[in-house]
Amino acid sequence: MRHIIAVLLENEAGALSRVAGLFSARGYNIESLTVAPTDDPTLSRMTLVTRGNDEIVEQIKKQLNKLIDTVKLLDLSEGPHIEREMMMVKVRAEREAREELKRLADIFRAHIIDVTDTSYVIELTGATNKLDAFIDALPDGSIIEVVRSGPTGIARGEKGLNL
Repeated sequence: MRHIIAVLLENEAGALSRVAGLFSARGYNIESLTVAPTDDPTLSRMTLVTRGNDEIVEQIKKQLNKLIDTVKLLDLSEGPHIEREMMMVKVRAEREAREELKRLADIFRAHIIDVTDTSYVIELTGATNKLDAFIDALPDGSIIEVVRSGPTGIARGEKGLNL
């Protein structure tokens, strides 16, 4: 099962390396990883996506909690949450394809953020399946490059990852 784990970490050199080392030493895979400082400059929030059965994910959470840099941890998959992913896609946009790509971007509520004579860069934010559907809807052979952030998330309601 897929799990989104949010971790508050000390914002110090080596914290990310220790988390990555924990995963690689135990043979666990990180599907996606985002890290950024929070409103408190001494803390960073890490959001990682991994897969495993309940036992494996429980072991991962225990190991993360043992790290000296870990302040607090929350498995967003255990409750109601909102998750989003950001993607930029560079596509060939020549002659008649330009209008079709503009319409497709509008349908998916995407934004064309860069335009050249031969290409568009389209930005899209949403659930992972929405981004996948957009890629599937693009004309064959039109994709030049795809960059995705990986999912990030926040718990719904009063529950949150804070001190």
